[in-house]
Amino acid sequence: MTIADWLMIAAVLLGPIIAVQLTRFLDNKKEVRERKLHVFKTLMATRAYAVSWDHVEALNRIDLEFDKNNKKEKLVIEAWKEYLDLLGNKTMSPEQWDIKRVELLVELLHKMAQVLDYDFDKTHIKNSSYMPGAHGNIEDEQKAIRAGLIQVLEGKRPIPMAVANWPKGNES
Repeated sequence: MTIADWLMIAAVLLGPIIAVQLTRFLDNKKEVRERKLHVFKTLMATRAYAVSWDHVEALNRIDLEFDKNNKKEKLVIEAWKEYLDLLGNKTMSPEQWDIKRVELLVELLHKMAQVLDYDFDKTHIKNSSYMPGAHGNIEDEQKAIRAGLIQVLEGKRPIPMAVANWPKGNES
């Protein structure tokens, strides 16, 4: 047998194996990117609703989906750590805290956009989300209802009652 024959046999035997391995590698790489995209898209879609379940879940997935050994992705993780540190900070006034929260969230989303090849500048990220005023009102009202109900259930607040119309008695 000649070298050409051996090469042909090797190609016939190894070709399918290499093709399968290459396909698995590419599928895995695509899946990793899709998970990162899901985190980013969720955060972008919910950036005006920082307390939504989806937003919080996406934030908590950053450590899982972004690789600290990748130079660009490490910047995402560092921005997330800074944001997380602020989220637990109770020493600032609510107004200062909220301004800083928005600033750090925008920074985090900007770093993610760069990693995922989206061309969003910080101004776009900060100013292009929509939250109707009615949603804010609904959240405020639900918060007030929950707080009042908790006070009633804890016995700290009575339920006010007044009878508007007394039933008419039997006049016979």
